[in-house]
Amino acid sequence: MLNMRSRMTGLFWSGVLLLFLWTFVSGQPSCPIQAISTELQTPNEIPSKLTFSSDFMSPFVHSFLGTVQPNPFPKDLLIRVTKDRNLNTELVKEVLQYEIGFLVCVAIGILYIVLMPLIGLIFACCRCCGNCGGRMHQKQTKNIHCKRRSFYLVTFLITVLILAGNICMFLSSTNTSETVNRTPTELTNILENVKGYLTNIPKQIQNVTNVAGVTVDKVKNNLVETGPLLGRSIQNGLKGPLDPAFNSITEIARVINSTSQGLLHLNKTLELLKPKVDVVQTNLSAVRQRINNTLHSSECVNCTSLQPELDKLSLDGSLEFPDQNDLRSAVDKAINADVIGQANKGRDFFDSIPEKVKNETKLSVQMALLELDKIKRQITSVTDGLPLDVLKNISEPLTQAQKSIKDVSPLIDRSSQISRAVGLILSCLILLVVICNFLGLLLGVAGLKPKNNPTERSGTSNCGGIFFMAGVGFSFLVSWIFMLVVLILFIVGGNGYTLVCKPLQNKELIQLIDTPGVIPNFNLSTTLNLNINLKVTNVYSDCQQNKALWTTFHLNEIFDLNKELNVSRYTQDIYKTFEDAQINIANITILTPEVKSQLNNFSSSASSMNFSNIIQQINDVSGTNLSSAAEKLDILADKQSNPSIKGQLQGQAKDLRDIQTEITTNIMPLLLELNTTIKNLSAVASQITAAVDSLLKKVGYAQDVLNYNISQIVKTESKSFIDCQLEIFKAFVHWANQTITEKVGRCRPAAAAIDRSEELLCKHLVESLNAFWLSLGWCMMFLIPSIIFSVKLAKYYRRMKYSDAYENNNFMMNPFPKVHLKPELEKSPPFAYAHN
Repeated sequence: MLNMRSRMTGLFWSGVLLLFLWTFVSGQPSCPIQAISTELQTPNEIPSKLTFSSDFMSPFVHSFLGTVQPNPFPKDLLIRVTKDRNLNTELVKEVLQYEIGFLVCVAIGILYIVLMPLIGLIFACCRCCGNCGGRMHQKQTKNIHCKRRSFYLVTFLITVLILAGNICMFLSSTNTSETVNRTPTELTNILENVKGYLTNIPKQIQNVTNVAGVTVDKVKNNLVETGPLLGRSIQNGLKGPLDPAFNSITEIARVINSTSQGLLHLNKTLELLKPKVDVVQTNLSAVRQRINNTLHSSECVNCTSLQPELDKLSLDGSLEFPDQNDLRSAVDKAINADVIGQANKGRDFFDSIPEKVKNETKLSVQMALLELDKIKRQITSVTDGLPLDVLKNISEPLTQAQKSIKDVSPLIDRSSQISRAVGLILSCLILLVVICNFLGLLLGVAGLKPKNNPTERSGTSNCGGIFFMAGVGFSFLVSWIFMLVVLILFIVGGNGYTLVCKPLQNKELIQLIDTPGVIPNFNLSTTLNLNINLKVTNVYSDCQQNKALWTTFHLNEIFDLNKELNVSRYTQDIYKTFEDAQINIANITILTPEVKSQLNNFSSSASSMNFSNIIQQINDVSGTNLSSAAEKLDILADKQSNPSIKGQLQGQAKDLRDIQTEITTNIMPLLLELNTTIKNLSAVASQITAAVDSLLKKVGYAQDVLNYNISQIVKTESKSFIDCQLEIFKAFVHWANQTITEKVGRCRPAAAAIDRSEELLCKHLVESLNAFWLSLGWCMMFLIPSIIFSVKLAKYYRRMKYSDAYENNNFMMNPFPKVHLKPELEKSPPFAYAHN
């Protein structure tokens, strides 16, 4: 009794150890938690269609404006200006001091505007009086050609510089008008992108809610399918010990059937073989007797020498097999024990586990489904509690802004056309001066012959000089107007860059917006109805890094997401519900003691059979050869002189050959078949003992698992099943938390809208405007040396009235009466000199 108890204790602990090892090795993958890979919907952004810019002039503009305005961004000054609406004298003085660079440039521009028309007027009057190069006379000196070439080269270079400025002016004017023209569309697209982003946020939240519903439904389906799922897990826990046992039972049943069929075939073969062997034995005995009589006849010569061969003349061996009744009886009893039926009952028990689990867990599943509905409602309430109404408050002003842009679009289009026309006119006017200079340079060189007298210069050369003077006159007429345009655009565009664009790039302007009082009644937190302290600078910086709204707006300060997503109280109830459920799986006996006894009897009977003796007998019978004796009789017959003895010996040899043919034809096939059957039975019998011992061990082990460990396996698998379902929720809660806090409402589109607005305003509009006034101012600056050198160079190409040969400072001519000079003066009226 003590030994039995210790054996049962050892079996119990070995089963527990096996269960632990199985759970560790194969239980882990039984609950595959698939990572939630749902991608949130992202808004489709409308790309910018502004492909042109005035970047080619930006370095020059920035360098010039950096020189004009080297002071840093006047944040404190702007704050004081916005707060002090009366603008006292001290504040005005500070503003003027900050703008000192611009004021100096404005003063220079005003001087240009005032002096250029004044100087032009004085210059015209001076030439009308015959001064300032107005007198059509050119003094001939040795270096006159060198001076002309120098003036020509300088004028050419100045004209090229003016042309370069004119080209830049034309390009920047075109960019400006195109920017103005596309501004309504670009602003509408920017606002549409922001609206799309705001509209997409609730969709992303709804996506999280949908995934929550899918997760709950998945767990519901798993719980509804508790029978198949949990039952299959319990089956997997029992499969390790039960499958080998059932397979061994099926295998031993096959061995029993194979042995039974072999015995039946053996008996059938023996029944066919024994009559034929008996007939051969009888015939062989009769032939042997006749041969013996002939050999002992007195008339037979030398016949006694064949007597030893005659003594050997018989069938080798005998077919006297051991009794197979014991083995036959053991096989019949094993078959009647229905071993395969026992295995089928065990398999039926194994297959019925899912249905039993389903029936035992009905109430627990129903209670768990109610808890799942609570979880679903709680998760839905989480998304409903998010402050999404703020998005509607932002979207409505954006829609109104789009309508306002649409309303003013015709006016902006008209302004674009006007700016295009003005820019084209100004560019063409500057181009007219350039054309006059180039025509003067071209015609002057083409028509000038240096050896000719100045009074005899060609009409082509004279025409070149006239073009120079036309360019000079036109420059005086329009340059002051152009400078007025430059001055206005310089003040607007220069301050726009230094006070708006540059601070925007450095984020200083956004920091200014955060200063209380700069924008009256503006507070970002109040505007968004959030009870937290938000800074525009921080929000913009976070959005540039594409952070989620949860992080950007610090929603964790007003909304405890971890608390709302905590479903542990419901999951604990589900866990307790299944823990209290009693899943009782009725035990079975795999093999009864009677069946085991029959199997042991079958094993001992099979091992007691001496199949080697039977095989030896068959081999002995198969080795019988009567043909050699028949040949010796024929040889002996040939030596006989007595015809009667000779005929007897030859007939007896023929009889032996007939018997041998009978053995070969009728007995040998049966012997071969019998030999094959015996070998098969021997091969099967040699494995029966080991197979039965292995079967009994496997069945014993499986029976011990069913008797002592099945309840523990059921508990372990039930716990693993519930843990698996709860892990699904944990994975979803982690995903939902991470998605809401890190992915929902990533605000890069909002920062992109600001960046695109800044790019539209600064890179395209202000940069183009600044490039235009800088190009135009460039041209205006070079018009001054152009006027000077054009006047100088025109003298070398115009046809002179007076020759230097008739003039001598030491020779005094008698005065002529004015009346004599009048006709000559009429040929050259004074106002004609003004065109020189």
